[in-house]
Parts: sequence; C-alpha cells; structure tokens
Amino acid sequence: MTVQRHQADVLVVGWGLAGLVAAAEAVAAGRRVVIVDQEPRTNLGGQAFWSFGGLFFVDSPEQRRMGIADSAELARQDWFGTAGFDRPEDFWPRRWAEAYLHFAQAEKRAWLREKGVGFFPVVGWAERGGYSARGPGNSVPRFHVTWGTGPGLVAPFQATIEQGEAEGLVTVLPRHRVVALLMHDGTVTGAAGDVLAPTAAPRGVATGREKVGAFEIVAGATIVSSGGIGGNPDLVRAQWPERLGTPPRDLLSGVPAYVDGSMQEVSARAGAHLVNGDRMWHYVEGIQNWDPVWPAHGIRILPGPSSLWLDATGRRLPVPLFPGFDTLGTLEHLRGTGHDHSWFVLSRQIVEKEFTLSGSEQNPDLTEKNLPLLLASRFGRGAAPPVQAFLDRGADFVVRMTLDELVEGMRELPGGDALDGELVRLEVEARDREIANEFTKDAQIAMLRSARAYRGDRLVRTAAPHRILDPKAGPLIAVKLHVLTRKSLGGLETDLSARVLRAGGEVVPGLYAAGEAAGFGGGGMHGYRSLEGTFLGGCLFSGRIAGRAAAAG
Repeated sequence: MTVQRHQADVLVVGWGLAGLVAAAEAVAAGRRVVIVDQEPRTNLGGQAFWSFGGLFFVDSPEQRRMGIADSAELARQDWFGTAGFDRPEDFWPRRWAEAYLHFAQAEKRAWLREKGVGFFPVVGWAERGGYSARGPGNSVPRFHVTWGTGPGLVAPFQATIEQGEAEGLVTVLPRHRVVALLMHDGTVTGAAGDVLAPTAAPRGVATGREKVGAFEIVAGATIVSSGGIGGNPDLVRAQWPERLGTPPRDLLSGVPAYVDGSMQEVSARAGAHLVNGDRMWHYVEGIQNWDPVWPAHGIRILPGPSSLWLDATGRRLPVPLFPGFDTLGTLEHLRGTGHDHSWFVLSRQIVEKEFTLSGSEQNPDLTEKNLPLLLASRFGRGAAPPVQAFLDRGADFVVRMTLDELVEGMRELPGGDALDGELVRLEVEARDREIANEFTKDAQIAMLRSARAYRGDRLVRTAAPHRILDPKAGPLIAVKLHVLTRKSLGGLETDLSARVLRAGGEVVPGLYAAGEAAGFGGGGMHGYRSLEGTFLGGCLFSGRIAGRAAAAG
C-alpha cells in the first residue's frame, strides 16, 4: 500500500471552525500548514456550516441599541452560575472561562467585524434560566445571530485557507483519517493514518471508510480540532451521566455522522488527558427532519416562551422548565418520566410568531443575506416557509381544529398511547383561564408577559398572550419532541496556550487542541451547562489561541 509523506510546520486535524481559525492564524504567522480531515472537501467548515451562527457577546453595540444593560460582572455571574464548576478537573476550564468572558466583551466582535462578519440587529434571549440571580441562565439577551448564519462565519477563515493554498503555504488533504499520532522522545511529531476512497457525497451525507492508502505527516506542531461525539450515539450513551437519568433508546442526531469522537482514543494513546466526558449538551426540542441529510437527522426548534410543554403522559412540566429556559434541567426532568419524548401544545398564532428552526439550511433569509425574504418571513403574516414545510410534512406535527381531534392525532403517533387525553384538557384549560385578566399565578404567563417588555421579543419572538383554545388563534398544533444530540462539553485538557496536558498536568510537547475536542477550552470551559451562543465562540477563541501558540512553537 502506497504511503503518502508530507511535512509541515503546523498540522491541523479537523477542518471545522476551530481548525480553520487555527490554520488561518498559523498562516498569518507565515507557517506552512497541512489540514487533514476524514471527509470530502464538500464538508469544509464542519458543523459550523450547519449552525444558526449564534454568538455570545457582552455589552455589544447591538445590545445597547436594544436597550440591554449588560456588563462583565453580570456575564461572569451568569457563566459561573450556569457552569457549576465543582471538580479538581475544573482548574483549567475555570481559567478558560475567565479568559473567554474577557474576549467576548473586549476583542471578539471587533476582530470578527474586521473580517467582514456582520450581525442581525435583534439580540436573542436564550437559556433564560428562571431561577435565582446566581442560578443558571442569561440574565439579559446575549444571543447575536451572524448575518449569513454559520456559512457567513466560516467564510472569512475559509478564504484565508484558500489564499494560503494559492500561495503554497497550505495543503488541504480530504479523506485522510488520522489513526495515530507520531511520537519521538515523548514529543508529538505529526500524525499517521489511512487515505480513504474518494467520494462525491454531498455535504453532511455519511461516507464510507474504504482504505486506499496510508499517510504520514511530520510537523513541528499538531492541533487536534476534530469535534466531539454527537454523531456517535453508542459513544453518547456510553458516556451518558447518571445525573441525567438513563440514556434515551431513541436519539435524533443534531450533527453529521462524522462527529464520531475517533480522535479521543488516538489522542489518549499519545498521553493526552481526557476530562469531563460525562458533561454533554443535548436538546429536548428535537424533531425528525422531513428531508434528512445524515442518519437520524434531527432539527431543533428554537422556541419562544409561549408553548405549553407536556410530558409524554400529558402532564405539564414544572416551573421553570418553560421553552427556552433551561435545556439540561428539562432534559433531566424528562429522563425521569420513563419516556423518550414530550409535547408542545400551541396555537397557529404562536407558531407564526415564535417558531424558528436551528440551522443554516432552515433559515435561508439570514443565510443568504436576503433582506426582502427576512422581512417577509420574520415580520409578515403566516409561518416562515421552513416552519410551514414541517407543518405540512413533518412526522412529529399534528394540526387539528379542536382539542379532542388534536389529542386523537397525538395518540396516533408512536408512543402516543401514553397520553392521557383528559389530563391534556385539564392542563390546557387551566392555563387558558389564567390568560383571562392581567393577574396570574401561572409563572409561565408572567414570564411571557415580562418577555414582551423587551423590544426584541415583542418584535420577533413572543406572541401576544392569548388562549390556546381561542378559535381566532387556531388551528391547534401539537409537536412531538425528541432528545437531539449536539455537543460534548468535556474533552482534551489544555492550558491557556491550548497545549494538551497529561493526567499529571505535564504538557504533551508538540500537541495542541481546540474547539469541541478540547471542551471548547481547557477540557470543558462551559462546566455542566452552556449559556448558548458560546459553542461557535469557543471554537473561535480556542482555535485562535491554538493557531498562534502552535505557530510560535
């Protein structure tokens, strides 16, 4: 079998956002870079390409224009209240969190603006918490959507790589799967692996692993930026934490199959310390994609606060587990019900105002930077076209005129026999009675009225409070929700220079890590929970640090 041989100053394993940023920084320092990935080049940009492009900023111009008073102190309070750091392994994640918060307030936005990245002017309010001031959640809106979504964020770094190729500084090697890191006297000196058979598969489609050759790459520095484990359901279940109950039997995948965690074992054999593997971020608002790209392809609903959330039996979720408030708190509660699904019950009026679907392909107005389409879909009448497509074709959507008909349709879906129709009626009617006047003891109704005090929510995210059973707001809609895999919050332990560490804290010479492979920094800078908009930002930040450190040698 033919063995390809290459040399580089910096080797980057994985061409997602963190890898592209790291490579771009190394190129900017004049280093020769080789980038390898097991997928065809159509997948350049990795998971970031599929993303909604949400970014976490602190005290940004967009926030100030929306009347949002944010500060470094408030952001730190929110981050650490959300992260819940409580382990010796959190030494470096804590330091990465502090460094990232400073980046998010100080340099991050200006750095991206210099690269031509713009942002939608309405700031979103994700992970609202609903607990005490020191508990988890964002105290203020901080979710900034990239103009162009994920592809718009990938574009400037991809352009740098392509320019580097034209100048002879960068070599991109698709279909190169790393199976070992090369070592000499305890130092990582590159990587070896299999050359896979070429494929013309479109972006995101699962590809084969037929070997047609081998390769070795000798490099002064190697950066692992290969992502997490979200596309590998067996590994997700194996690392599932006891605190979240039993892992679901049925999982939707929010990431392509190539997000398989294969570089974890490869890195560990070279001495890397993997930490916080039981910390993971999965969504509970997943729906089956009616037009799937990869196996078990799911889409996440980005819900506004008005939908009534019921468990599989029809019982309403407890306070403050409302849509968009506490992702992992809701996951933990639902895993205790003994069922793998839950339900949204809502009106057509709520769908039209509040339903957004996560992902670049589900938001063509923002992704294509199409202002007329944006105005029509976000501010016009009717559901946005991608949402309407799920209403028409989605396997998890039930649309009916009356509550009895809705319950009947819900019970016809797989697992629907667990539903107690009388309990659903009690929950819906009780909620609707609380809407009748300006007074209420219902915390969700109080929160949605409070949300509409924020101009951004009132404009594009929160429907005017109304009775779900009001015929003028209909028809009625139920959505069956599944657990959707997404992110690994743990990973390779790294110091503040992105150097990979051994179990005893010593540096593995020559080895760096960035992005999800490193828990977005330090082996888990989010702790147990995320404030949202921080995954892409963690890739940007850790990729920048890793690229600069590896280039400096």
